[in-house]
Amino acid sequence: MTALEPRDAEVAPEVAEIPGVPAEQSGVLGKTHRALSIGIIAVVLLIAFEATAVGTAMPVAARELHGISLYAFAFSSYFTTSLFAMVLSGQWADRRGPLGPLATGISAFGAGLLLSGTADAMWLFILGRAVQGLGGGLVIVALYVVVSRAYPQRLQPAILAAFAASWVVPSVVGPLVSGTVTEQLGWRWVFVGIPALVVFPLVIALPAIRRMAAGPADPDAPVPAFDRRRIRLALGISLGAGLLQYAGQDLRWLSLLPAAVGGALLVPAVLGLLPRGTYRAARGLPSVVLLRGIAAGAFIAAESFVPLMLVTQRGLSPTLAGLSLAVGGATWASGSYVQSRPRMEPYRERMVSGGMVLVAAAIATAPSVLIPAVPVWVVAVAWGAGCFGMGTVIASTSVLLLKLSAPEEAGANSAALQISDGLSNVMLLAIGGAVFAALGGGAVGTAHATTSASGSHPAAFAAVFLPMAGVALAGAWVATRLRTRGD
Repeated sequence: MTALEPRDAEVAPEVAEIPGVPAEQSGVLGKTHRALSIGIIAVVLLIAFEATAVGTAMPVAARELHGISLYAFAFSSYFTTSLFAMVLSGQWADRRGPLGPLATGISAFGAGLLLSGTADAMWLFILGRAVQGLGGGLVIVALYVVVSRAYPQRLQPAILAAFAASWVVPSVVGPLVSGTVTEQLGWRWVFVGIPALVVFPLVIALPAIRRMAAGPADPDAPVPAFDRRRIRLALGISLGAGLLQYAGQDLRWLSLLPAAVGGALLVPAVLGLLPRGTYRAARGLPSVVLLRGIAAGAFIAAESFVPLMLVTQRGLSPTLAGLSLAVGGATWASGSYVQSRPRMEPYRERMVSGGMVLVAAAIATAPSVLIPAVPVWVVAVAWGAGCFGMGTVIASTSVLLLKLSAPEEAGANSAALQISDGLSNVMLLAIGGAVFAALGGGAVGTAHATTSASGSHPAAFAAVFLPMAGVALAGAWVATRLRTRGD
């Protein structure tokens, strides 16, 4: 789930009216911005519903396509291609306006869903997810450019808060609808049905964007050329991450070759696109960017395996397995709201450290349901607490990034934050998927009905969750280095 989520927005207080503009026209749903706000919120709702619905259907899809050993690829392929698309989208939007990347991104997003939904082999399914990732990467950056151009600064917190709130309902409804459709009609209908929802945001949002945010920021200035070096580095990150993911899943000596090539591509690209000192948690901006990756990567890598664990090890239906994570949308928004209170600002570093401890505790608690005597609702409670911690951490990294960035560096630093987020998702999913496959996870559920818990491989799941909890705990230390010594 590294599309536009509440983890990329903070819930803010009410926004004051714009001087000289009537009250009924000044808000995000006032006459001036109503069509645009409804359109882009519809885009976020679509992405949110897809993320929650697809996650619920994924275990059944992987089992029927005989691809559970490649389960992590179904998630990481999305993040791998989105890394490249985010850099491309930023340059495209800066030079030509956000309309092109947004329209192209939504179209690619829908095309990827159709490809996955009609796949008759796991590799085609994964390819569809990769196409989705291209679309998602284009959309997430273009939406923020729309907000920066079409809304005055005092309205931007309000529309970002609406983005965060847009995840609450899909987090509850998405698993229920997806689980019901999966059980009654089949998992394919989850994928082929969602593209129909693309029409509404396209019809509403694109005309409003064309009217309010089309074209370059300064129409009279010459259009600069694309920064080919950054695009090459972004392509290097995507290819390198993909090769390392492949090597991690194909556990043979021959896999050392793609692993070496992947590392050779990845290391210089990361060093070129992330702030200097990120890898060693230097104080200030580098630690902010590093923490974003640690938090997002550990959490997503663990969350991706929760529905599969509950379906194959505890016999839950896809609906109930998905609903076990539903409370997370509301608690995530709550954590984002808490960190946005002005009185919490002096305690931000301690609040973020505490949030990472909650995340680590949630991930470590989840595999306890592998013990039959532990009730499955423990996962829902733990994940709700972990999502509250994520709400405080992810929103705080966005706040701190803008605070520590000069105006002329905000765009590049924001891209670095998203790259850290997406790259960490890919790498930790690759590691988790490799360990899962090596310990027999590929045999989970392949010879049994969806609701059967026999023939389980609990060690394969525990080996995914417990290391991710350790990574999250390391993030609590990185959180102590978010501020410079002069702050």
